Amino acid sequence: MFAVALAGAVLVRWTAVRGYPGVLWFTGDSYFYLGRALRPSPSPSKSIGYSLLLRVMEPLHDLTAVAVAQHLMGLAVAVLGYALLRRCGLGQLPATVVVLPVLFDARQVQLEHLLMSEALFTFLIAAALALLLWRVREPSAAPGRAAASAAGLLLGFAVLVRSAGAPLVPLVLAGLLLWRGGWRAAAAFGLAAALPLASYGLWFRSVHGTFGLTSSDGLYLWGRTAVFADCAKIRPPSHQEPLCLRPELRAAGHHPGHLIWRSEAPPRVLYENVTSPFANATMRDFAIRAILAQPGDYLGVVADGVGKAFSPHRFPVPTAATESLYHFPERPQIFPGGRSWGADPGRPSTALTDAVRYGRTWRPSRVVEPYAGRTRAYERAVTLPGPVLGAVFAAGGLGVALGRRRRAVLLVWGTAVTLLVFPIASADFDYRYVVPATPFACLALGLALTPRTDRDSGRAGRWTRPGGLSRWWGSPGSPRRGSGRASAP
Repeated sequence: MFAVALAGAVLVRWTAVRGYPGVLWFTGDSYFYLGRALRPSPSPSKSIGYSLLLRVMEPLHDLTAVAVAQHLMGLAVAVLGYALLRRCGLGQLPATVVVLPVLFDARQVQLEHLLMSEALFTFLIAAALALLLWRVREPSAAPGRAAASAAGLLLGFAVLVRSAGAPLVPLVLAGLLLWRGGWRAAAAFGLAAALPLASYGLWFRSVHGTFGLTSSDGLYLWGRTAVFADCAKIRPPSHQEPLCLRPELRAAGHHPGHLIWRSEAPPRVLYENVTSPFANATMRDFAIRAILAQPGDYLGVVADGVGKAFSPHRFPVPTAATESLYHFPERPQIFPGGRSWGADPGRPSTALTDAVRYGRTWRPSRVVEPYAGRTRAYERAVTLPGPVLGAVFAAGGLGVALGRRRRAVLLVWGTAVTLLVFPIASADFDYRYVVPATPFACLALGLALTPRTDRDSGRAGRWTRPGGLSRWWGSPGSPRRGSGRASAP
């Protein structure tokens, strides 16, 4: 049953590859990632783990290969989820139904086709959780140290792909400590996760002089709070007062994800470099003061963003132009000219020259009919409605309280909630923040539906063989023969 669904998902993705050879381009971010792949250097604005993957694939000189690799990652997320659910004892039909949104949601497919970090980011997290939960049939047993170490490396690199994944490291550490003997797994996981993060931090310091992954978190958090920050309530130090929005700029109603890039935004006016350590620390401090002084307003804007994720309507946020990039286009995309996207000022480049150099093609954006038209028609018809996603999240939350594998459900559901809420709370709502959270919300629901085992119900140490024969053991892995004829040699 799952194989049939998987074959259908492959067909959907193959049609998208035929209709849009190469990749889809997200204005700004795609150009940045490709520029850093061609000229690797840590950036103050974004961690470049995704660019390092593009660097590894550069010898292929094929943008279509990048899209195919990302589609395979999306399919692998569904396979991993299905395998875990079947291992827990969930039937073929419910296990297949639970992963259908990952296989067939058009927004998943479109984001996989974009030259963006989300597909790799989601796959790394899914692989890490699969390693941690592979022993989920034994609800009280913590993962082994080898599995925890491998999961730590994967999740550490996921943070380098998207720094928004950083809260997952302490979340998983806390989750592992809930298992019996979990401190060993937690220690192995923490040390392994720290390795890629510390290595990247040292590389960042060698280039920018400070230890870290980026120096732009203050700018994003300022944008999140600037829309409601009131200096009369915050009473910031005098050097931070200019960070409050002027009345005319506040009246314009810009969303945070758009406001931070505008030239008239206060940080752009005050600082020559908004990602300098001083500017970043100042904006971060201002934002924290705003949150502490106006907690109700802050929770309100976060709740509004979460509500957009679960709404039946599609909103033009942070701008209509940005939202349009999350749809398969009707015509080839146009590349901006005259701007350097490279990390080396001595070797200027544009988005188009980078795309031509990487893909060895003068047409890095193509639309081929009739496959593109079929893909657009599929996108209009097959998307996961916001209210359904909200119901999946709510059901996963109930599974934490009432489910049969509460530790596992809590770990996966907590991952989904973190991936959805943290970017909204620290930057702004964006539809591409919703898509990576969906597979884990579905997996949490599936884990909550798994059947109860004997060990779950308190009869530890007993398992039933086909035909009703049973054995008892004193400890896992050491069966002991009983006295009945059924257990005779």
